[in-house]
Amino acid sequence: METVAVQFEAEARSGFPPRYNLAPGAAVPVVAAAAAGRVILPHRWGLVPSWSKDPSTGARMANARAETVADKPSFRAAFRRGRCIIPADAFYEWRARAGGPGKQPFCFRAADGSILAFAGLRERWEGPDGALDTCAIITTAANTLMAPIHDRMPALLAPADCAAWLDPATGPEALQALLRPCAAAFLTVHAVGPRVGNARNDGPELMEPADG
Repeated sequence: METVAVQFEAEARSGFPPRYNLAPGAAVPVVAAAAAGRVILPHRWGLVPSWSKDPSTGARMANARAETVADKPSFRAAFRRGRCIIPADAFYEWRARAGGPGKQPFCFRAADGSILAFAGLRERWEGPDGALDTCAIITTAANTLMAPIHDRMPALLAPADCAAWLDPATGPEALQALLRPCAAAFLTVHAVGPRVGNARNDGPELMEPADG
């Protein structure tokens, strides 16, 4: 987490143990703007709008589409005033195996080894047992590296764009311009083993290239 704090010039308000396989519902670090500067806070992956009657709705809202995020009722309030960055070393995506059962998982990482900055949204839900901070990752159309595997990918912010994304004064048109597919050369990809398909499995070996 020290590397994340340095790259995003943020103060970590909580400890975050290393994780290598996360699914919706898990706790993830979120970089957010605060009065005294950027902070890193824990959020549950799966956004629950403040007006929701039941926090279980977050299970269906782990991702928000860039094309509709500004207008969709579930996300538009967070798009206006709850933008954040969700940092990650890597992300996984799956492709159907040609002529065979199951799907092949792939691991995507930054080509320069830096931490990826997912464009994210966050919102606080107040319930009878207290407050729940939740988040969602914005997705966009696939770039040429991702397209053979999946038609969508996370909206990745360039380092120069992070300040504008977090700035509450940035207008909607400028924000939409940031939610574009990154250049294919920004990422590397390799196949990984099937154990990553079970969220109960965790460890750095999950990110290693698959044998053969």
